[in-house]
Amino acid sequence: MTSRAPHAALRRLELTVVRRLDGLLQGGHQGLLPGPGSELGDTRVYVPGEDDVRRMDWAVTARTTIPHVRDLIADRELETWALADLSASMDFGTADTDKRSLVISAIGAVGFLASRVGDRFGAYVIHGDQIHRYPARPGRPALFGLLKSLAEAPHDPGSTDLGGAIELMAAAHRRRGMRVIVSDFLDAPDSWERPIRRLAARQQVLAVEIIDPRELELPDVGQVTLVDPETGHSRDIHLSRKLRDRYAEAAAAQREANRVALRRSGVAHLVLRTDRDWVFDIAQFVLRQRRTAHLMARRTRA
Repeated sequence: MTSRAPHAALRRLELTVVRRLDGLLQGGHQGLLPGPGSELGDTRVYVPGEDDVRRMDWAVTARTTIPHVRDLIADRELETWALADLSASMDFGTADTDKRSLVISAIGAVGFLASRVGDRFGAYVIHGDQIHRYPARPGRPALFGLLKSLAEAPHDPGSTDLGGAIELMAAAHRRRGMRVIVSDFLDAPDSWERPIRRLAARQQVLAVEIIDPRELELPDVGQVTLVDPETGHSRDIHLSRKLRDRYAEAAAAQREANRVALRRSGVAHLVLRTDRDWVFDIAQFVLRQRRTAHLMARRTRA
């Protein structure tokens, strides 16, 4: 790949995010995950058992003789940290793109949106059996440097310790902000659920699950040779109807286990597929998050 090819691809990615994603979202950008922050917002009547008394607005309470609290709005100029899984399993792809390219697109979308509100954006990258750290910096040039490094990273084999990488990121950055984990989550939930749950107790967490359709069901093509990209082991298998059905059931069970574990951890869960329009899926996800936050706010006020 020439040095100009990644640059052109990243420019196309930026235009895709700026033109399409902004057009689909519209309105003032409040971040991927609307939530509490540190800037003061509007005041409203205090609801016993639901509101934190530390947010009591004593001035309004004194004037009205009715307890009031002041809502908080989304923070600005925070640090957003992403964990990008570029392990060997991400080199797989049978549809419009491969999973590795979709990881870079997801990181780029989060980074471009974070840069619009002034957030500093940094990343940890799982590459082979190593974890590389890119410091959090503001602005588009720093983001382009990060994406260029991801695009030019070599394709190395090696096993992945997703749980260990999450713990490393959580221990190194305790300042409150947003954390994004982009992976195919092929490891059993037992290996990463507890680290994500501990991370979500202090931070706002978004888990982006990358899926290829062939990971959910196998085609009816007869004899095939399957290769494990992380170990290099291969095996010849005849894809009978019975085997394909068992594979589909196991794949569905694994994805359901991931969904339950992420929901139990209290994190937002976004699924991106290599055979779908990822920009549209991100926009729909953000709109659902905003709608849910708006309904919860209305219910609390009521």
